[in-house]
Amino acid sequence: MEMIILLCVIAYILGSIPSGLWIGKIFYKKDIRDFGSGNLGATNSFRVLGVKPGIVVTVMDILKGTVATLLPFFFQLDISHHFWLLTGVFAIIGHSFPIFARFKGGKAVATSAGVILAYAPWLFVAALLIFVISLKLSKFVSLSSMIAATSALIISIFSFDWILVGIIAAIAAFIIYRHIPNIKRIKKGEEPKISWM
Repeated sequence: MEMIILLCVIAYILGSIPSGLWIGKIFYKKDIRDFGSGNLGATNSFRVLGVKPGIVVTVMDILKGTVATLLPFFFQLDISHHFWLLTGVFAIIGHSFPIFARFKGGKAVATSAGVILAYAPWLFVAALLIFVISLKLSKFVSLSSMIAATSALIISIFSFDWILVGIIAAIAAFIIYRHIPNIKRIKKGEEPKISWM
């Protein structure tokens, strides 16, 4: 039990790494919290820093979730694979409420995707395809993120892994909750669309 607690703490710290903030400050002398939506996530990194750094931030945020989820595997703990989801959840919490950025982080989409990638790669691929199609059609990253999260929940039901379904349900609900301001802007026609896809 002590080892699991330790891994959850490590996962939270991994998730707390503010990729967009650090890349913006180190390489572009910009605090992305002062521009765009003010969010620390990948989407605002794209808007403020550009496509290439946005891709780097996205990959880093995904990897935070993936590495955190695989911590029990790396430490060769003889426990149920469902505990992998537990450490993954702590990475998501860290990303959303990072200790390194005054507990104000991103909306957890990329990090959640990283958790799914580690635990159920097939579900990650399905959700990614849906995200890309939705983004191509709508040009809204926020809407596409919510559609992908909801689709991941629906698809996960067919795995009959009810712990996975429960975790995905919680993640989807959290992602939608974090996007409430975006939903309001979409309704008002004020949500910015991407121009690079």
